[in-house]
Amino acid sequence: MRQLYRHVADLGYIMLIADAQGVTIDYIGNGDLDASLRGAGLTVGANWGEALSGTNGIGTCLAEAQTVTCHRDDHFYLGNISLSCTATPLRGPDGEILGALDVSAVSSPEQRESQYLVRRLTRLHGQMIENAYFVRRHPDAFIVRLGDSTPLSDVQPAPLLACDADGVVIGADHAARRRLNAVEDAGLLGLPLTEVLDFGAHDLNAILKPTMQQVRPVLRDWDGRAYHVSVLMPRVAAPLKSIAVLRPAKPSPLAALGANDATLSDLVRRAVRLVDRSIHILIQGETGAGKEVFARALHEASQRAARPFVAINCASLPESLIESELFGYAPGTFTGARSQGRKGLIQKADGGTLFLDEIGDMPLLLQSRLLRVIAENEVLPLGADDPIRVSLNVIAASHRDLRTMMRAGEFREDLYYRLCGAAFALPALRDRQDIEALTRTILAGLLGCEPDAVSIDAPLRDLFKAYAWPGNIRELVAVLRYASAVLDGRTMTLRDLPTEIGPLSTGCRRQDLARPRGPSDARDEDEARDLRVVLERHRWSVPDTAKDLGCSRATLYRRIKRLGIQTPRGAI
Repeated sequence: MRQLYRHVADLGYIMLIADAQGVTIDYIGNGDLDASLRGAGLTVGANWGEALSGTNGIGTCLAEAQTVTCHRDDHFYLGNISLSCTATPLRGPDGEILGALDVSAVSSPEQRESQYLVRRLTRLHGQMIENAYFVRRHPDAFIVRLGDSTPLSDVQPAPLLACDADGVVIGADHAARRRLNAVEDAGLLGLPLTEVLDFGAHDLNAILKPTMQQVRPVLRDWDGRAYHVSVLMPRVAAPLKSIAVLRPAKPSPLAALGANDATLSDLVRRAVRLVDRSIHILIQGETGAGKEVFARALHEASQRAARPFVAINCASLPESLIESELFGYAPGTFTGARSQGRKGLIQKADGGTLFLDEIGDMPLLLQSRLLRVIAENEVLPLGADDPIRVSLNVIAASHRDLRTMMRAGEFREDLYYRLCGAAFALPALRDRQDIEALTRTILAGLLGCEPDAVSIDAPLRDLFKAYAWPGNIRELVAVLRYASAVLDGRTMTLRDLPTEIGPLSTGCRRQDLARPRGPSDARDEDEARDLRVVLERHRWSVPDTAKDLGCSRATLYRRIKRLGIQTPRGAI
């Protein structure tokens, strides 16, 4: 704070730091301005929380979880319209917001552009505070810095990973989670560094314990972004045993899925026996029923848990790129290809689990190539002469009836029987007996408390049991995410539901989906109705619906056309 204050003091700014509720807990400023600063609330002990003080720098920064400039008449309170306040959130090592750093001036030019440099300085110093705190919280770990440029990679704020002596990630700051697509959960923790960045295990020692003469390595993530990697050595001696060994034993990931539902519990009991039997598995169930969650639990409960879990959505890959994405390519295969070639997703899953989601949407031509991979345990990249051996455990999933597709010639029979070493049919959410327990568990996770600390009132429990849940668990999570944001206390009621579920609850009851299943046209009718419900919830926006369903826009357009859904004029 003092370093930043030296940059802005002569311009009439003061420094504040606030806690996560928006209450200022420290201050650096000009003593000659104390009276005017106190009159404006720029003092220790002031509550700038947005719920209490309206739009302002600190409160809006905490509410939006991003750097904010609240310039003059942006302020809600008329008494503050002369102020110009820039605040940036301060996050802890686990990504949670701990407070905000604020730079404010009692008076400033009317032009908003005058605050541009202050905004950049505030964000920069906020990142420096976060990095320093992350390093102090991991004194016995290797701190891996993912810099964007070589000359400044040791001094610029950068995404940080903390690793133990075995190269296992034990910490990741918010910037690293955002860059490596792990914001929603702690998915990086417990992974070997070689699975987070694209390099071999034999290079790990050179990265964690570099020599003075070693050239700083440039590594890439799985999206192809390059990082100039530097490492801070541990500041204190590591424990005698590996950190991974000292971690408390975790319950089986599969056991956590069973809950109080008899059907799912039976699936889990069978899965536990099959998980390390080298049997390929097929998971079927409606969209949003949790097929990928079940597949990840199978992987994490297996002996391959330390190896990669590579998920491929066969419906979202463009047909023009799906072959190179799956199988990779040799150097110089086509114009625009990388000079070193590229590993395909199948090869990246070597030694681990390959999850093929929506396998029913894979083109027939590629089904034959995939069959060879599964049958021969080898992959032939595009443009290569020699196949590469791979060791794979394959889990496939689909919401479509693959047997019906097989009889219609839309899915290869030999591939079906290769994939279907064991089949699991996940129940739809409306058919599960543990909706209440599942709701409390998800809501508690969103609120950051134990399931016993939250409750659901009786009318809402009845509605949840009667509702058909066409979007299944994905829809339930979306409803609870909204409720967690507006919840007043720890008891969820009908008032906490999003407006979309009210009309749907009267027109999409469980009994509407409970009629006997007939031939494929009846299934298409059900699928069309369910898809129409999701489209209506998103006001017929194809991009928003595709994001909700986890598929590409092209796939969604194909489904709309196949099911004969008439979209309203002006829909996008």
